[in-house]
Amino acid sequence: MNNELTIEKMKIMKLNGMARAFETSIKSLDLHNFTQDEIVAHLVEAEYDERYNRKLKRLVDYAKFRYQAFFEELNFSETRNINKNMMLRFSDCNWIKKGENIIITGSTGVGKSYIACALGHQTCIHGFKVLYMNCLKLFTQLKYSKADGSYTDEMNKIKKQDLIILDDFGLEVMDLQSRLTLLEIIEDRHGNKSTIITSQLPIKNWHEIIGDPTIADAICDRLIHQSHKIELKGESMRKK
Repeated sequence: MNNELTIEKMKIMKLNGMARAFETSIKSLDLHNFTQDEIVAHLVEAEYDERYNRKLKRLVDYAKFRYQAFFEELNFSETRNINKNMMLRFSDCNWIKKGENIIITGSTGVGKSYIACALGHQTCIHGFKVLYMNCLKLFTQLKYSKADGSYTDEMNKIKKQDLIILDDFGLEVMDLQSRLTLLEIIEDRHGNKSTIITSQLPIKNWHEIIGDPTIADAICDRLIHQSHKIELKGESMRKK
């Protein structure tokens, strides 16, 4: 058997993980310690891991998270007012499959964006598509897209994501175009796709920030009443 030719054929077929595992096993002479079915299982597992890791990297890169945050590193201190059991239930991403939402509120620096990014990364681990967006930048970008004719494409991209993260919502009062755009985003996702929103403002003040009472009612009715809510407490994590 020509092992070099076998490895070359694996690479031609883009079985890079399998080729790497086979080559490593030959050099370390590990193949002699396994049965034939164990060797096949080892090579298949190596290829599966290779493809999974490539997909995960692709999903994480595409998401453009603000922070490189991991679910396992979250601080569940009681002073932060985080329900650990609720957070652990989020880890299996069933809430994504159900199209549920999460709203994270709290003062500046308490870790809202970090938690949102950690939840987003966990969603990528389960193979779902995620997109992180800062609200101010998003609405500005979509205004420009209306001018250059790419608005529909941008909205369709947002609509297709299994999860979007709208960070720093409510830093300024919304104008008419921004509130209509937000309504369109929420309407497209309602009951089908998930959304995480972080905000320094308590939910009770959202009507005032959105501006128009009718549009605010429509947005909040679709978003708030079917959301899991995390109200963070404590001092700024940045000080620590």
